Amino acid sequence: MPTSIVHIGSVTIGGGSPISVQTMTKTDTRNVDETVAQIREISAAGCDIVRVAVPDCKAADALAEIVPQSPLPIIADIHFDHKLALKAVKNGVCGLRINPGNIGSRERVKAVAEACAGAGIPIRIGVNAGSLEKELLEQYGATPEAMVESAARHIRYLEELNFTDIKVSLKASDVARTVAACRLFAKRFGYPQHIGVTEAGTEHTGLIKSYIGIGALLLDGIGDTIRVSLTADPVKEVLAGREILRALGLLPDVPKFVSCPTCGRLDFNIRKYAPIIEKEVEKLGGNITVAVMGCAVNGPGEAKEADVALCGARGYAGIYKKGKLVAKTGEENLVETFMKVVKEVLAEEEGERI
Repeated sequence: MPTSIVHIGSVTIGGGSPISVQTMTKTDTRNVDETVAQIREISAAGCDIVRVAVPDCKAADALAEIVPQSPLPIIADIHFDHKLALKAVKNGVCGLRINPGNIGSRERVKAVAEACAGAGIPIRIGVNAGSLEKELLEQYGATPEAMVESAARHIRYLEELNFTDIKVSLKASDVARTVAACRLFAKRFGYPQHIGVTEAGTEHTGLIKSYIGIGALLLDGIGDTIRVSLTADPVKEVLAGREILRALGLLPDVPKFVSCPTCGRLDFNIRKYAPIIEKEVEKLGGNITVAVMGCAVNGPGEAKEADVALCGARGYAGIYKKGKLVAKTGEENLVETFMKVVKEVLAEEEGERI
């Protein structure tokens, strides 16, 4: 859905821009070396934006050393103490994540908004179902309506100060409540949304909840940045976020990979070769579809749909290019033979674009 635009460093968010993958460091921000090292790891994994916790003055001071070394734009995560927000802005962060309701008086919110306006950086209003205002809980309960009303209240704080460089997140650990809140917000406001299921859980359960929640919203056209929240290494959060975008065709210049689940009709050892080919395809750019199939039931159909396909048969595999059989191969040199055709198709696609 169309939204306003904000900039986090060099990353443009909203207004139809590519969806950004975000994560949060899990180091002690006061430890500059460890924090910078982790930021570099998640950058290498494909992260676009990183958020760091700023729980005290020492952490805010550390930003002065972390920001210049970071390959990613940094958002400072601030709660309760507006002075930490002011120091983070002074130390060069590209954005703030605050809850204006817990920063304090209007004068304190005003000071933060003025500092951000002066630095040209946006504020993300972060609403969490687990920390809603008491009066909203009494009126609505811990519902999507309460979450949206909390966001609306905080937006009004900033709009009254003529500050509209705003991004919003509405998160719950419950998938359905998160999705409902984000949908309600999108109907009322045109600010970009950072989406994700908060406190989703450990790697296995957290991934499933995140895939469902984030995927549902992105299919609705809702969401401008995403974070997969896991009790796990932040690199895994980044990789999962990219996989969500890949599955929905939202990663530019990344091939789409399709493979069959296999069954008793399997005529070729696709289980062995599909993961190998997938890894090889992931190294490449380009907007093509690559299919690896194991029998004659769905294989030929997928081959016609894909730009390049491998279809297993008894004793050999057929290689299809734009739906036409162009080669047959046994297991010897199968990957090399197939990837040669994949690269040919990519080169042809690139030539057509030029």
